Amino acid sequence: MRVAVIAPPYPLEEAPAPPLGITYVAAAFAAAGAEVKILDYIVSRYTPEKLKAELDAFRPDAVGATSVTLNFYGAADIVRTAKRHNPDIVTMMGGPHVSFDAENTLAAYPEIDLIVRGEGEQTIAELTPHLKDRNAWPLIKGITFRQNGRLVVNPQREFIDDLDTLPLPARHLLPLSRYQALGYPISIITSRGCPYSCIFCQGRRMVGKNIRKRSAARIVNEIEQILSYGINRINVADDLFTSDKARVMDVCGEIQKRDLSFTWSAFARVNTVDRETLQIMKETGCDSVSFGVESGNQEMLRRIRKNITLDQVRRAVRLCNDVGMIAHTSFVVGLPGESMETLEETKRFAGSLGSLYGYHFLTPFPGTTVREEVDRYDLEILTHDWSRYDANSAIVRTSSLSPEQINAFVGEFEREIEKGWEKQVRGYHEKTNTHTENMQVEGNFKMRFVFRLLSEDLIESLGCNLPSDPAIIDREKILEEAAEQLCLRLESATGTDAGLIRRTIRLFIDHGYIKLRQDGKTHAWRWTHNNKVD
Repeated sequence: MRVAVIAPPYPLEEAPAPPLGITYVAAAFAAAGAEVKILDYIVSRYTPEKLKAELDAFRPDAVGATSVTLNFYGAADIVRTAKRHNPDIVTMMGGPHVSFDAENTLAAYPEIDLIVRGEGEQTIAELTPHLKDRNAWPLIKGITFRQNGRLVVNPQREFIDDLDTLPLPARHLLPLSRYQALGYPISIITSRGCPYSCIFCQGRRMVGKNIRKRSAARIVNEIEQILSYGINRINVADDLFTSDKARVMDVCGEIQKRDLSFTWSAFARVNTVDRETLQIMKETGCDSVSFGVESGNQEMLRRIRKNITLDQVRRAVRLCNDVGMIAHTSFVVGLPGESMETLEETKRFAGSLGSLYGYHFLTPFPGTTVREEVDRYDLEILTHDWSRYDANSAIVRTSSLSPEQINAFVGEFEREIEKGWEKQVRGYHEKTNTHTENMQVEGNFKMRFVFRLLSEDLIESLGCNLPSDPAIIDREKILEEAAEQLCLRLESATGTDAGLIRRTIRLFIDHGYIKLRQDGKTHAWRWTHNNKVD
């Protein structure tokens, strides 16, 4: 049994880190006995022709894709293309969006055979031996599919009690060198489950209300595996990593016991941190913590069931500052009952905290209370076009606020940020910046350049058919000449600063992200995978 797991394209603006869910899914299929390949279109160009060629090369029995709401259309179209290319392939989708919109998805996309709902690993374990036997599907919990022209919604599967029974995510199947080139951290989870009931969040329904924890040894085993790939920055993606102080101490203690050195960040709630917890996190490499605050109006926090207070927010940020960690706070605009007065309260509160902060637009995803019970709230959802569900513009209104007003509020904040950035860029070109400011500017330029390399397959297209001078036999000189030819082609194709291109390509070569391959009388640069040429 061969299974192709697809990571659909994801915008640069949404920080496309190595996809954690995909690697859990791939590991689950592999543990069930399947030969698995990840087709990653996050850090490579997607075209239907490329997909078809990769399917022909791998010849999978089944194709599965995950998605969140903002890239659902793209993911569903990829699955549809695969089915039309080979109708014998079993096509599947999973992830938070389709878990809560399974019936509509299957009705709109007849090319998708089944939906895996919610936490998928045990469903995959049971489904994999029966992927080609549709008569067995009615007995498998956690899936929705068609049978005899009608939709069948099987019972929900129970959540996994012991997360330590799960195989470690199959990150070795990802094109890790490409992600390392892009520079985003790798995410891990140390637990699943959320006892809170914020009305705008899918989390509680997706992973359950009871917190299920992985053991400290298992977590740090995974960290060691990640470090073995040459990756030294990790993000702990749990909503509730700091909810159990004793467990944080266990995990950090295990990191110290093994004398591991890396930097990391975490998400946390403001009512779950104290000085001792943050201090040991800091000592083991954690340099920043992100808090979802959502509003600077206490009544609004009650209405959205956030269950925190403004004083708790102030205290959490102060504690981060005291121990030398960066605090990030995020706020949601357009919440039920929002008005210009509550927005101004949020603005004043956010600016008073002494943290880095930003705004997101309320996005009523499928599966959220605010969407399913919208009639209970002072809120109107203005569109069901999933491509608009990126939290980057207003798609709701309240009785006091139009979407234009909501957009204008965030727009004013973003213009101030943009002015500061433009000043920093001018300073970079005029050589008036500090070293730190220049590093920030160049880092942004580099990130955007690298994303173009990846999303447009520029190394593949411009790094091939490089003529080889037969008079040059020294390997280092061959590498230098081929690197220079690649840089010249990239400069012509992208218009990027020549110095930035050369520094970036040299970094890639030195770190082994790309390697030169001889092909007859020519050479070609190729991305590496597990230190082997792709």
